[in-house]
Amino acid sequence: MRKLTGAVFLSLDGIMQAPGGPEEDPTGGFRFGGWTAPFWDEDMGPFEKILGSEYDLLLAKRTYDIFSAYWPYNQDNPIGARFQRINKYVLTHSEEPLSWENSHKLSGDTAAAVEELKRSGSRDLLIQGSSTLYTPLISAGLIDRLVLMTFPVVLGEGKSIFDGSLEPRGLKLVDSFVSGTGVVTAIYEPAGDVKTGTFETKEPSEAELERREKWAREDA
Repeated sequence: MRKLTGAVFLSLDGIMQAPGGPEEDPTGGFRFGGWTAPFWDEDMGPFEKILGSEYDLLLAKRTYDIFSAYWPYNQDNPIGARFQRINKYVLTHSEEPLSWENSHKLSGDTAAAVEELKRSGSRDLLIQGSSTLYTPLISAGLIDRLVLMTFPVVLGEGKSIFDGSLEPRGLKLVDSFVSGTGVVTAIYEPAGDVKTGTFETKEPSEAELERREKWAREDA
C-alpha cells in the first residue's frame, strides 16, 4: 500500500495559507502571502529529502489551480520538472477539466477516495498545500507521516489544517530539525489513541473538590 505524507508550512498559530507569495491565495482578504520567504534557508533539512524522493501528488482543487498555473511554466526549476512528470491526483467536485498533464480527478467522499488510491499504484503520495484535506484524512487515519515546518511568525488569520473538528489521534516524533533561520521541522507518525495521565499524587483537597463541582455546574 502507498504511504501518504502531508508536508505543511505552518505559522506558530497554525496558519498555512499562501506561504509562497502575495498573489498565491488572497481569499478571505489574507494579507500576508509569502510569509515563509524571509525564513528560507539553504538547508531546510528533511523537507528537501522528502521533496527529492519519488512520489505522486495528492492535491485539493485550489492548490491544484495554483500549481498548474505556475509549475508548468517553470521547467528550469527541478521541482517544476518533477511535478510535470509525476501523477497529480486532485480531489474535486468541479466539472472543470484538469488540463495539466498526468492529472487525475478523484471525487466522492475524501477519505474513501484516498483509501482506494493508497491501495493502487506503487509510488508514495505527498500532499502539498491543500488545507481542506487534513481534517478528513487525519481523522480517518490515512496520513502515515505528518511533516510540520513551523516558521517563527504569528499571522492571526488565514486557513489552517486544524479546524477544531479532528478526531483525536496520538502521534510520535520520529525526526526533527532546526534551520539556521529558526524554522522547526518535526516529523510525526501515528501512535494510536490519545493517552492521558495525571501528576497528582495526593487525594484532592476540599478546595479542589469545590472547584470541580463549580466548574461542572457552569459547564452544564
